[in-house]
Amino acid sequence: MASCSMASAACGFLVTPSVASPNTSTAKMMMFNPPCTSSRNFHSGRLVVRASEDAAAPAPVPPAEAKEEAPTPVAKPPPIGPKRGSTVKILRKESYWYKGTGSVVAVDQDPKTRYPVVVRFKKVNYANVSTNNYALDEIEEC
Repeated sequence: MASCSMASAACGFLVTPSVASPNTSTAKMMMFNPPCTSSRNFHSGRLVVRASEDAAAPAPVPPAEAKEEAPTPVAKPPPIGPKRGSTVKILRKESYWYKGTGSVVAVDQDPKTRYPVVVRFKKVNYANVSTNNYALDEIEEC
C-alpha cells in the first residue's frame, strides 16, 4: 500500500521546530503507527521522529541603507463598457431581447472576456431567465 511505503520512506526525516520553544526538555519524540494491512510489509510499520533542540539560525537583517524604493503606482486603465445600472439597448439579432432595453448588472474588466456585460431585463424569456451576457459591440447605451 502507499501508506506503508510512505511510512518507511519518512523514517529518515528529521522534524525541526521553526520557533524556539520555552520548554527546555532535551528529548522530544513523536511516534506514528500507520494502519498497514499489506502482506508485503517487511518493516514493523512504526515511525519515530525526534525533534532536535538546536535553534534555527535567525534570518539575516537587511541593512538600513539598502532600502528598496517604493514602486511607483501604476495608473489604472479606464473602465471598459457602460457603467453599472445604466440602461442599454440590445443589438444582437438572435437575442430574445433584440431592440429591447435592460439595465447593466456588471461589466468584467478583463479585456480577454468575450461577453463582459451582464444585462438584466424586466421581461423573462421562454426559459424563465431575465439576464444575459453581451459583447461591447452588441449593446448601445440609451
